[in-house]
Amino acid sequence: MNRRYCLTLDLKNDPQLIEEYEGYHKSVRPEILQSFTDAGILSMELYRWESRLCMIIEVDQSFSFERKSELDANNPIVQEWENLMSTYQQQLPGSMENGKWQLMKKIFET
Repeated sequence: MNRRYCLTLDLKNDPQLIEEYEGYHKSVRPEILQSFTDAGILSMELYRWESRLCMIIEVDQSFSFERKSELDANNPIVQEWENLMSTYQQQLPGSMENGKWQLMKKIFET
C-alpha cells in the first residue's frame, strides 16, 4: 500500500528569490526527477503560500527517509541541486540544526 507524507519548509522572504525558486521548479533536471523514482517516490507536489512551502509525496513500500538521504548523499547532481536550493530556503523556527524539510503531523483525514 502506498503512503503519503506532508513536509514543510520556509523560503527566504524575498519576492525576487521566491520567483527564482519557482523558476527552477518549472524545469527540474531529469536526474533529479529520477532520484525521486529511485527512492520510491511515486509523485511529489509543492505548494506555496507567501514564503511557506508544503510538499506532499506519495511513496511505495521501498521508500524510507533514511534511504532517500543515503541515495541523495551519494548523488553529486542531487547534492548540486540541494546546495542551489539552500540559497533560497531557510530553516523553520524550532527545527533541528541543519534541518530543512520538516515532516508534518497528520491531524485529520476523511
